Amino acid sequence: MDSLIGLIKEKYASFSKGHKAIASYIMNHYEKAAFMTAAQLGEEVGVSESTVVRFPIELGFDGYPKLQKELKELIKSKLTSVQRLEVSSSRIDSNNVVKSVLQSDLNKIKMTLEEINPDHFNTIVEEILKADHIYILGVRSSAPLASFLGFYFNLIFENVRLVHTTSVSEMFEQIINCGERDVVIGISFPRYSRRTTRAMQFARSQGATVIAITDNADSPLAKSASYSIFARSDMNSFVDSLVAPLSIINAIIVAIGLKRKQQIQKNLEKLEHIWDEYQVYEKGEPVNSNQPD
Repeated sequence: MDSLIGLIKEKYASFSKGHKAIASYIMNHYEKAAFMTAAQLGEEVGVSESTVVRFPIELGFDGYPKLQKELKELIKSKLTSVQRLEVSSSRIDSNNVVKSVLQSDLNKIKMTLEEINPDHFNTIVEEILKADHIYILGVRSSAPLASFLGFYFNLIFENVRLVHTTSVSEMFEQIINCGERDVVIGISFPRYSRRTTRAMQFARSQGATVIAITDNADSPLAKSASYSIFARSDMNSFVDSLVAPLSIINAIIVAIGLKRKQQIQKNLEKLEHIWDEYQVYEKGEPVNSNQPD
C-alpha cells in the first residue's frame, strides 16, 4: 500500500481537478475504494465514470480493474478487524447473509482451483513424503487448519510435530532441532502472523525445506518459503474465509494418503480396535473412522 500511495502522492500535482479528487479519496479511503466499481467511485467523488476509468492510466496501470486488483491485494494485511467489518457490511446482503457468505466461499474455491499448478502441488507432496520430520505451524485463526493437518498426518506419519505456542520464543524452542532433511509447513492468511513468519525464516536458515500455505506470492510467508501453495481467503470481513485453504490442506492429505495407503490401513485397523475398546464412538451409529472426536 505504501508504494501505491507513494506513487499517487508523487503524481498528485500533475493530476487534473477530477483526478485529484479521486486520488484524495483513494489515499483516505483505500479500504472502501478497492471494492467500488468505477461508476460507484465516480458517484462517491463527484466525477464521471469515464474520469475514473482514465485515472489508472495516469498511474501506469492498464485499466481500472488492474488498479482495483492492486488495491485488494495490498490492503488485505493492512485492514484492522474494525475496518474489515465496515467493508463487509457494505458488501454482504444483510437480508440473505448465508447466501452471500456461501457464494463468496464458492468463488474462493473456484479461483483457487483455476490458479493452482498441479505439478507444483505434486512436488510439495513429494517433499513432505521424504521428510525425516514434519513440523506444522499455525497460530490464531490458522490454528484450526494446522490442527486439522496435524491430526491426519499423525495417522500417516510417525514423525509429525504440531507446534502449539503463544509466543515467538516457544515456537523457536519447538523447532530448534529442524534441519536439512526436515519439512516445516507454515500456515497463515491475512492478517499474517509475525510469529509464523519468523519461525519459518529460522527454519529456512537451518536448512529445512519450508512450505507455505498462504494466499499469494506477496505474503511474508511465501517470501520465506522453499515452496508455496496459494488459496484464496479474501472475504474481507472480521471473520477469515478459510474454506479454500482447508480444501487445499484436504487435497494434500488425500494425495499423501494415496501414496501411503497400506500404512494408513494398518494404522486405522489398530485404531479401530482401540476406539472400540475405549468406547470412543457411540455404538449403533455409522462411524467414519477418519473423523476426529
